[in-house]
Amino acid sequence: MALDVRTITAAEFPDWLRAKHTGFLQAPTGTEQEAERRLPHTDLARTQGAFDGGRCVATFRSFAQELTVVGGAAVPADAISNVTVSPTHRRRGLLSRMMATDLAAAKERGDVVATLIAAEYPIYGRYGFGPAAWTTEWEIDVPRAGLDPRWSGPSAQDGGRIDLVSGADVRKLGPVIHDRLRARQHGVINRDARWWEVNTGEVRPGPETWTEPFYAVYSNAAGEADGLIAYRADDNWGDAKQPLNRATVLGQIAVTPAAERALWHFVCSIDWITTVRSGHRAPDDLLPLLLPDPRAARVVTQADWLWVRVLDVVRALEARTYAVPGTLTLDIHDAAGLTTGRYRLEASASGAICTPTTADADLALDVRELGTLYLGDESPVRLAALGRVEELTPGAVAVAEGMFRTGRRAWCPDVF
Repeated sequence: MALDVRTITAAEFPDWLRAKHTGFLQAPTGTEQEAERRLPHTDLARTQGAFDGGRCVATFRSFAQELTVVGGAAVPADAISNVTVSPTHRRRGLLSRMMATDLAAAKERGDVVATLIAAEYPIYGRYGFGPAAWTTEWEIDVPRAGLDPRWSGPSAQDGGRIDLVSGADVRKLGPVIHDRLRARQHGVINRDARWWEVNTGEVRPGPETWTEPFYAVYSNAAGEADGLIAYRADDNWGDAKQPLNRATVLGQIAVTPAAERALWHFVCSIDWITTVRSGHRAPDDLLPLLLPDPRAARVVTQADWLWVRVLDVVRALEARTYAVPGTLTLDIHDAAGLTTGRYRLEASASGAICTPTTADADLALDVRELGTLYLGDESPVRLAALGRVEELTPGAVAVAEGMFRTGRRAWCPDVF
């Protein structure tokens, strides 16, 4: 029987949820309540399923997103999520069919890039995605960190303060802080009101239980909120009645170095906390160096995170800024045919101009490598050494290295 791949109806949404749970190795059941909570926030026109005899066996969903690129501009993105294929229907091209439909629609819609968080590394390169931002998680041995155990808040010279707040406070303050962050940090994506509702427990879309975390806000001397941290703590005591508790940071955003330092020092100074897990951070995060003994922070996770697929080369390359002026002609190969062609990029202090061209190319690369380079996190020199970027004009790789790389690495604090 032929497999039917198409967008789903509202009546099919509960079965689609069951298939999604199955693909992610969660309990292969769903409740009417979960479907009722999620359906109003699901764009069915961008939600696909594969059906075998009326039963959903593969899932795919996308939604509108904004991605901050190098220099602070935001570009429209096609965010892809909930991608599964049931184990009974693997290797039948279902993902390829759903992906082709979604990317074609995204390009037609005018999205500049597509984004996703890859559960498995080998899957998405063949669709033109490249890892554009990585993530690192640290575990801090607090007693070894060398922090002053008498620390009770920001210094008098700093003039700031830290306050514990409620989820309702976070829903008011958080969006303002986050918008300030994404105006300056490439790789950050937008958060709508529902994101804040779900991540503060105001709305519970699924069957998961909710444990209220602690929230702390850093305010500067003028009373403006410059940073926010959310964390949970366990309850672990040793045999000799000594505290061995761990604080797990669920998220920390800060828009000034003072806020970043104060919030990390705060969570590392809480009585009874002997270990802190940092949550997902940029690989070049300041955290270890904010400790008197940086060796107290050991890396526990280092992995690819945000993947990017360029859909419009001209708009993508013109949207970002470049470290140094330069001119390059890029020969882009795209197996899907969405971006194949040659493009001349001219970058200067006043901005970038990108135009299709028939001139000889300086570099040849696949669109997946363009995605990897787009946020400035990867080195053209490294990709050339790996044979993934071909230098056609001597010195062109060095030019690309100077233009595309950034002083700080890309960071996406969210999973979607």
